[in-house]
Amino acid sequence: MRDRMKYIGIYRVFVIVWMSAKFMLQLFWFHKTNRIWDEETKRNWDNLMAKQAHEYRVKSIRLGGLLIKFGQFLSSRADLLPQVFIKELEGLVDRVKPVPFSYSKKIIEEEWGGELGEFLEYIEEEPVASASIGEVYKASLKDGTPVAIKVQRYRVKEIFQMDFKALRIVFWMLRRFSSYGKKADLQALYREIVTVMSNELDFKKELQNGNHFKKRFKDMENVYIPEYYNDLSTQRVLVMEWIEGARVTDIPFIKENGISREQVARTLFDLCVEQFLYTGMFHSDPHSGNLMLKADGTVVVIDFGMVGEIKKRDASYLRMMIQGFILDDYDQVIDALYKMNFLLGNADTERVKKMLRETVDMYLEGDFTKLDATIMNDIMEDIQQFVKNQPIQLPADYAFLGRATSIIIGVLTAVYPQIDLMAWGKPVIREWMSGADSKYGFYKDIAADTARPLLSLPRALVSFLESGDRDREWSAEKQQNHMFHQFYLFYASLSFFTMIAGGVFGLYWYRSADLLLMWIGFGVGLMGAAGLLSFGRKHVKMMQAINTNRRGP
Repeated sequence: MRDRMKYIGIYRVFVIVWMSAKFMLQLFWFHKTNRIWDEETKRNWDNLMAKQAHEYRVKSIRLGGLLIKFGQFLSSRADLLPQVFIKELEGLVDRVKPVPFSYSKKIIEEEWGGELGEFLEYIEEEPVASASIGEVYKASLKDGTPVAIKVQRYRVKEIFQMDFKALRIVFWMLRRFSSYGKKADLQALYREIVTVMSNELDFKKELQNGNHFKKRFKDMENVYIPEYYNDLSTQRVLVMEWIEGARVTDIPFIKENGISREQVARTLFDLCVEQFLYTGMFHSDPHSGNLMLKADGTVVVIDFGMVGEIKKRDASYLRMMIQGFILDDYDQVIDALYKMNFLLGNADTERVKKMLRETVDMYLEGDFTKLDATIMNDIMEDIQQFVKNQPIQLPADYAFLGRATSIIIGVLTAVYPQIDLMAWGKPVIREWMSGADSKYGFYKDIAADTARPLLSLPRALVSFLESGDRDREWSAEKQQNHMFHQFYLFYASLSFFTMIAGGVFGLYWYRSADLLLMWIGFGVGLMGAAGLLSFGRKHVKMMQAINTNRRGP
């Protein structure tokens, strides 16, 4: 009975809206009855968040449809939800009870315009995987080629459309009755969700994504993307090459086949660096179920239904933001955040700059030899606290990028627990920041920006970009370089104003026909010009020396 009820639109809308309204009332009552936030209040708050997340998780598994995908979306939003809520949703795996094979068979035959026997030698009626959008079956083509066939679930598009209506009502409630709704652009967030989720319902888009990634990574060693059968793939059916292997985190399989765990981790690391740092699409759901391992150690990537995209301008803005952190120029950071649509129009930029500076100092003054899941969780908690009272909204692609990064860190540490992400990441970040394809190339802008009044490079970020052997040396020289920078800048500025003032007085007394004062004025102006030239040249040489040392031999 309950299985049939989930296909009734008014029932789904009622369940989703009532659950959301109940959550909002519980939050309102909690804040109303807890004015003092002591340790006990925080524990009660965490318990309430965990209870709500658990209820959402249970209803999602029972109803399926958008609730599961939306829950996965929310698990990436540290800017929207507390970490304790996100932690519960991280266990929301997209595996649901399969529909009867007769439903899937009917869909395949409708899409192919003929009986299964006309196209397939055989098909296993029990799916190898069952998710909220589709089931995957193992089959064999007429020529004996084994394939995987992904079939859209029965009435899934209709279910998603009903859930979109319910979600619109929930967002209206948030805008009208919550403080978050008053500072966030919920209409833009709703549009992002509808666009992202609707794309997953069109297997033609997944086919295009899979072909794109296959072409993009065709030359990457130890990485393989399955072949897709374009002539058999439709909007509701996707046919791809069958891959024999195991999950990339299957340690017994790795040991049995004598595969190097470090090599597997390095392949995954390089694969993700190529996707997450450079322009183009990236796989936004790289969990172990979508990363397979063949017996020869080849990493196979599957399921390209959920992807994000880093546009060229986004990569430039990201470099611009990181450069602002390194140069201690938080005006540049704020400018980049606006351009990336992180900050909404009514943001208190001075407060945001102060909070950013304090957060960066707190984390980067520490000695983190490894970036592990615990540190990532701490950072996510602080991000959530940071944006709580600020008009900051994370665009969907950046949220998916953060989620994908967090997922792949977990996969990497499971495959190779000894991994040192800092050591692996230093040369990558250094190359990325100084890349020739970036108009915000770090070193290029340093040379062009020698007149900045503040070129105080924070110790931890600079050390991150430098090789480990030069860390102590640079730490010892930093204060001296900063002092000389300020010295040259001050006297160059003083010389410039002296030159201008002398020139103005010289011209004034020239027009007054007082030759003595005129020559004194011009003399002072020439002294200022000579000082500007001298101090400016020394300053430029110092910056060139710093640049040379930073690049290394």
